[in-house]
Amino acid sequence: MDRLKIIAIALIGLVVIIIAFIAITGIGLQPTGPSAQPVELTFWGVFDDSDAYETIISDYQKTNKNVKITYRKQTVGTYEKDLLNAMAAGRGPDIFMLHNTWLPKHADKIVSLPSELMSLKDFQNTFVDAAYDDFVEDGKIYGLPISVDTLALFYNKDIFNSAGLTSPPQTWENFVEASNQTVKADNQGNILRAGAALGTARNVNRASDILMLLMLQSGVEMVDPETGEAAFDQSVVLEGAPYAAGQTALQFYTDFANPKKRAYTWNSLMPYSIDAFTEGRAAMMLNYSYQIPTIRAKSPQLNFGVSFAPQPAGAAKKINFPNYWAYTVAAKSPNGAAAWNFLTFLTNREEATNYINKTQKPAARRDLINLQKTGAELGVFAEQALSAKNWRQVDNLAIENIFNDMIESVVLGRSTVSEALKTAADQVTILMR
Repeated sequence: MDRLKIIAIALIGLVVIIIAFIAITGIGLQPTGPSAQPVELTFWGVFDDSDAYETIISDYQKTNKNVKITYRKQTVGTYEKDLLNAMAAGRGPDIFMLHNTWLPKHADKIVSLPSELMSLKDFQNTFVDAAYDDFVEDGKIYGLPISVDTLALFYNKDIFNSAGLTSPPQTWENFVEASNQTVKADNQGNILRAGAALGTARNVNRASDILMLLMLQSGVEMVDPETGEAAFDQSVVLEGAPYAAGQTALQFYTDFANPKKRAYTWNSLMPYSIDAFTEGRAAMMLNYSYQIPTIRAKSPQLNFGVSFAPQPAGAAKKINFPNYWAYTVAAKSPNGAAAWNFLTFLTNREEATNYINKTQKPAARRDLINLQKTGAELGVFAEQALSAKNWRQVDNLAIENIFNDMIESVVLGRSTVSEALKTAADQVTILMR
């Protein structure tokens, strides 16, 4: 064999050895997929400080070293406006919080969750039904929740004990009775202590939500599925006969502020509902779990309890009203796939447990609800998430104002219940066109 052949064979052998060594050790190889590229994700949220996500982000970055995530807490009062302005200017976040009523008006600003990250079936099996109703459109998932809050009954234990009430009311009929037993008035009929902070709009926190809860529990069809128009002023069929469910719900709510009614316990001159409750000037109110820290801060010594929101007597199923946020990804994000990858990590069982333990919020995942159900306070809210029901609102803030105006027009005697309901339905229909 001549010298050139020997050199050639030796070189080939050396190349084979080098290739084998690289293959075994990985030395000199660099990832070539998208995950290899540096990714920066901006994450906008409300309410939570950065420490709520600190551990979760750190855990994610341990296995995704090329991804940098920056969380920025926004001011809730201006959040939607600030978000839209930032998006219009091309400086919006990759990830942002989406309220459970916002999908109808902001769907065009969101990229849906890739089906390979989570199927519709897995979504349904993982989260409560309300999440599917609120964040799934045309078979696509637009938001992943980590917590679901609901309206529940807050009651003053000391007032209940003094009135001989051994337990909070479970039905609306019992709620009226408990209110009547705890209200206090002077000889002129002025209310000194309300049985319940209920009946008006401007001084009752989340009055529109409470009225919507009553409507949904009464069987109201909020929107006609065929015409797409508001239908909460229309009668429904109950046991084969027409029933003015929306009118009944509005009448029931405003009766608490009507001096001529047996349920009378509240009026427009009373303090704001949360203040009245924390000051011992209202025995009951309906509100969300996020108000618990506020109540404790305002009145550390207040002896209060939390129970399930009242239901209609004999109701075939429970209906509760949700108010919560989900995480979503901006359509204009250059890193949409990476952003959704992080959000599926954020809302998995382990990381969601980390979050709800740190923030003390009721869970959105079914498997975590089972862990929270026995909790002294959050257990009520967690269990109610299973029966939470909302309706598609084209503009939640505008509708809230319409519902508040509807309540006030009845309380102030400007309209009858049926007139106020019809006016509100017409206004919502105009919004939806």
